[in-house]
Amino acid sequence: MKGLVYKSTGSWYSVKTEGGNIYDCKIKGKLRLKNINSTNPVVVGDIVEFIVEEHDLQKIGIIQKIHDRRNYILRKSVNLSKQTHILASNIDLLLLVVTAKNPITTTSFIDRFLVSAEAYSIKTILVFNKCDIYDEDDHFLLNSMINIYDNIGYETLKTSTLTGLGIKKLMKKISNKTIMLGGHSGVGKTSLINAIDKTLNLKVGNISDQYLQGKHTTTYAELHDLDNGVKLIDTPGIKGFGLVNFNKEEIGNFFPEFLKLKSKCKFNNCMHLNEPKCSIKSKVDLEEISKSRYDSYIQIMNDDNLKHR
Repeated sequence: MKGLVYKSTGSWYSVKTEGGNIYDCKIKGKLRLKNINSTNPVVVGDIVEFIVEEHDLQKIGIIQKIHDRRNYILRKSVNLSKQTHILASNIDLLLLVVTAKNPITTTSFIDRFLVSAEAYSIKTILVFNKCDIYDEDDHFLLNSMINIYDNIGYETLKTSTLTGLGIKKLMKKISNKTIMLGGHSGVGKTSLINAIDKTLNLKVGNISDQYLQGKHTTTYAELHDLDNGVKLIDTPGIKGFGLVNFNKEEIGNFFPEFLKLKSKCKFNNCMHLNEPKCSIKSKVDLEEISKSRYDSYIQIMNDDNLKHR
């Protein structure tokens, strides 16, 4: 049988067939060996082939094959530096949820997420959430961040689940698409899902007073069927986004504003670091490229996980 992975708990997977039946599945032993560098060989969004076996009067699916993935969002595993963790696969649109406070989303975190999305040609909308809680200074910071990404060409949207700001507009943008929600814990991903589809009524956690970060309410990645043909993948909140499986020579290609100007650098293999007559650095000096974006680039280039070709 063939089905779509709706939930992954690490060892068990909920798989839904085209006929609408849901099976609890495990992985065939040999399947793990093919993807040994990944902590999760099967992920939400995967299309899989499985057989059904009966164990103790219960029907259990055994996943035997994973269909080729169209794309996926990949990051470095938190505890195992040499392994990777795939957040979700076969994504039409990434909604990266950002907040100016409670918790603060840094441009560094945003830029790392965007590099991974660019690498696999996943369209991204930056959703600036919780706009109802910000004071004047917060809104100034928020608008400054929005201007950075608007100028590059990324689509941005302000939202509030309390006032309804931007929710209808968001619903139009996600119609008939497979969406992944990403971001820190506490940025309001689950509240956004509830605002989009009130029938789900998913559990929402509170913000930790000590650290001003959200408590994890989404423990595992899970796909939800919403109205208007939307398949929405909710992922656990993450603190950091470590890039993996990239070469240093290619990172600049995943910054769209760098890619447009790289041909104007003096050297074809310019890394935009210490080389003379670098068009990227000159545009940073002229404030035509955001310094925060260039700082993110430098930080990524200094990452030990990245290697030269």
